[in-house]
Amino acid sequence: MVLSKPAFLPWLTDLVGKEPGDQSLYTRAFTHGSFGGGDYQRLEFLGDRVLGFTIAARLYELFPDEPEGKLSQRLNSLVSGRICAEIAREIGISEHLRLGKQARDDGARQSVKVLGDVMESLIGAIYLDHDMEAARQFILTNWESRISGMEKDIRHPKSALQEWAAAQNRKMPVYELVEKSGPHHDLRFTVKVSIHNVGEVEATASSIQTAETNAAKLFLEKHT
Repeated sequence: MVLSKPAFLPWLTDLVGKEPGDQSLYTRAFTHGSFGGGDYQRLEFLGDRVLGFTIAARLYELFPDEPEGKLSQRLNSLVSGRICAEIAREIGISEHLRLGKQARDDGARQSVKVLGDVMESLIGAIYLDHDMEAARQFILTNWESRISGMEKDIRHPKSALQEWAAAQNRKMPVYELVEKSGPHHDLRFTVKVSIHNVGEVEATASSIQTAETNAAKLFLEKHT
C-alpha cells in the first residue's frame, strides 16, 4: 500500500532527509478515517508521545533555571494542536492527505484538528521507519524557531489576567462557553471572559481551553 501521487515520495524524502523504508507507514499516516481502511490514529498516538518527549528534553536543556510549572506551560504551547497544524501547513502536508468525499467537502484538508493529528502521525511513522534520532531531528528542525523564539519569562494569559484583576481589586475573571459550532472533525468553540465593571471579550478556537487562553490574552491587550 503506497501513496499514488508521484510527487509524494520525493517530497517526503526531502522533508525527512532519508528515503522511506516502509512506505505503507506513511500511507497510513496521511489517511483520514473517512477514506476507508487503516487510518492515522494509532500513529498519531505514538507521534504525540515522541513529540512531547523531544520538546520536553529540549526545553529542559534551554531553560535550566526554570521550575516545572513554567516548563509545562512552554511544552503545552509547543505541542498544541494549533502549532502542529501551523507547521503541517508550512511543510505542505495538506496537499498529500487521503480524505473521503464528505471530509473533503467539509474542508478537512485545512482543518486544524486533522492537520495537527497528521503532523503527529507523521512523527510516529518516522520513528517506526527509522529511529528516535531521525524523529528527534525532524521535530527540532521544524520546531526550533518556535522554541528559540520564546520569551525567557512567560506567564499563561489566564494566570496573568487573574493576577491583574487581583492587583486592581477586581472580581476574578469569569469564563463562559458562548457557542459550539462546525462539523465533528473541526469543532469551534467561542468563549467569553468577563470581569465585573471592566469589560468582556470573546475568542474562538478549536478547543475550549485554547479559546479561554486566547480570550484572556485579548482581554489583557484591550483593557490593561
